[in-house]
Amino acid sequence: MRRRGTTQPFRGPDGRLTRDSIAEIDYLRLGGIDQWVMIRGENVANPVLVLLHGGPGFPETRLFRHFNAAVEKSFTVVYWEQRGTGKSFDANIPSSSMTLARFIGDLDELVEAIRQRFQTRKVTFYGHSWGSALGVLYAAHFPDNVAVYVGAGQIGSWPASESLSYARTLAEAERRRHVKALKELRAIGHPPYDARAKMIQGKWLARFFGIVRGMPLWKSLRIVLSGPEASMLDLPGIARGMFFSQNSMWSEVSRLDLSTAVPALRVPVFFLLGRYDHVIEAETLDEGYYWTCVAPSQLCAGMDPNRMLSEKHWITKEIAVKYTWDGEVTYGLLEISRRLGDR
Repeated sequence: MRRRGTTQPFRGPDGRLTRDSIAEIDYLRLGGIDQWVMIRGENVANPVLVLLHGGPGFPETRLFRHFNAAVEKSFTVVYWEQRGTGKSFDANIPSSSMTLARFIGDLDELVEAIRQRFQTRKVTFYGHSWGSALGVLYAAHFPDNVAVYVGAGQIGSWPASESLSYARTLAEAERRRHVKALKELRAIGHPPYDARAKMIQGKWLARFFGIVRGMPLWKSLRIVLSGPEASMLDLPGIARGMFFSQNSMWSEVSRLDLSTAVPALRVPVFFLLGRYDHVIEAETLDEGYYWTCVAPSQLCAGMDPNRMLSEKHWITKEIAVKYTWDGEVTYGLLEISRRLGDR
């Protein structure tokens, strides 16, 4: 049985519900199947922000809320667990439906429902890792629905990123003289991979570098499974959804090169990049996407590598190479919200 989970309402200092706030969880029928959606925000009049998680198949609701719940003060945030992921996993979902085209269709149905519900023409999108590919593809197909596109761990050339990620993981295994890792990584060799080989490389990448920099892998996973929106009872669905999504989609998504698939976007674009992100390597975005993508306005947010790491600022036409879950995304999205308000 699926666990919908619960989410705490917004309350003022007096304990009363905050007027015009929203905090709800439901299943929406998207693309012919029920998919888990949570909506949270302190004021429904704020801009709508749709979160597109990574994977495919990895739910990030709890990670995002743990580190970046402050954005709910400035946005009405839509948390969506995509087809085959977490609380949206169902053993009856056809593997043949796990395609880029179907995911773009699911997202469009979600956006239309949100636009009607909140009486808004456009919404802001935040895409992370795999979600950044989905977000760019959606923005290319439906630019009139997009207020701003924000990419974190932005995919440019997925094949190039995979090659660099493997090389970095192998180098770390060699540095540590980790016999088991070296054996498994050398056995699968350099990309391209099938889903099984990708999971082996991803296992050692997570073991060596973690999901969140400076945090042991087990602590990150504890956050993913913490309440009230999640619990340990969600673990089987998360694991099954990850295997199902990766096995069904990897051959298609791992060939994506957005520099050729989407050379231009007709929406404002922001990139939040990561010096320490070795899942999606920022260097490949430099070569494969950021410098070639044409958009009405383009901004790269994060940390200048030549300045103190604590100094946050915005950079135009210059790669910004520091991004972490903790703080940087919140800062970036709140700054985007301010700029939207200035229009």
